[in-house]
Amino acid sequence: MQAMISKQAGAPLALENIPVPAPGAGQVLVRIAASGVNPLDLKIASGQAGHAKMPLPAVLGIDMAGVVQAVGEGVSGFRPGDEVFGMTGGVGGVQGSLAQYAAVDADLLAHKPLTASLREAAALPLVFITAWEGLVDRARVRAGHKVLVHGGAGGVGHVAVQLARAFGAEVYATGSAGQRAAIEGHGATFIDYRTESVADYVQRYTGGEGFDIVYDTVGGATLDASFAAARLYGGHVVSCLGWGTHALAPLSFRAATYSGVFTLLPLLSGKGRAQHGAILREAARLVDAGSVRVQLDPARYALADANAAHAALSSGAARGKLVIDVI
Repeated sequence: MQAMISKQAGAPLALENIPVPAPGAGQVLVRIAASGVNPLDLKIASGQAGHAKMPLPAVLGIDMAGVVQAVGEGVSGFRPGDEVFGMTGGVGGVQGSLAQYAAVDADLLAHKPLTASLREAAALPLVFITAWEGLVDRARVRAGHKVLVHGGAGGVGHVAVQLARAFGAEVYATGSAGQRAAIEGHGATFIDYRTESVADYVQRYTGGEGFDIVYDTVGGATLDASFAAARLYGGHVVSCLGWGTHALAPLSFRAATYSGVFTLLPLLSGKGRAQHGAILREAARLVDAGSVRVQLDPARYALADANAAHAALSSGAARGKLVIDVI
């Protein structure tokens, strides 16, 4: 099969022929149709993701969608011909999705949404799982909550906005002026973080009390701003980019709490993988119900063009999730 191989951190990926893997016990052999591109893929390729090391040479690519070709011993939930999607590799020594085939842990897979294309399905796993783990598993979002999403036009952010709304929450999201239409199009009240202070929008939208849930998808100073925006007595801040050193006193002074999200843990540890499959089944249900849609960049890239796709994402030229067509 053909695959894009990373041989050296920071070097371009190389198109090569490698053997087709055989599915082992508990695995599914998938003919990959599409590989989603995430900022994390670029960090891994450049050797800058110490938390997601991948021994080289390796096939990268975290997200995928494709068609089941064969199932290994003990697999009962899938059969040849099924269209599936998942966050299945590209870290921790597990083969990624920039290849024509992959033998993947069946627990990481779900049947793709009936109303979504394989390209759309390939763009969903990492961002949806990250949004779900933060809002649902950690913060227990529910109807009546006021939710603030920092970075509401980003990959995780635009899904988090829609997911919170699907649970009945009242949603607000920060972004730049040029992102206003996208954020409002996903159903959130737009907040221009460049022109309005945290204190001002907390006062304007919550009467100074703060938001029930604040989801930080940006990190750095935005996480500190999240602490100041949490509701007095019981607000909860979630971050999927909790790097750096942060003072927790502002959060404590509001009697609020914090959770971090590390979506890669099941892939890296081998534990909790069935939860990812379960979350993706919820993703398929919500997509088919019309509650969640992923924003795709219209550009098309073949497998051999993976380096160009990475460059487009790195340059900021992408307007939505990038997907590489493997077939």
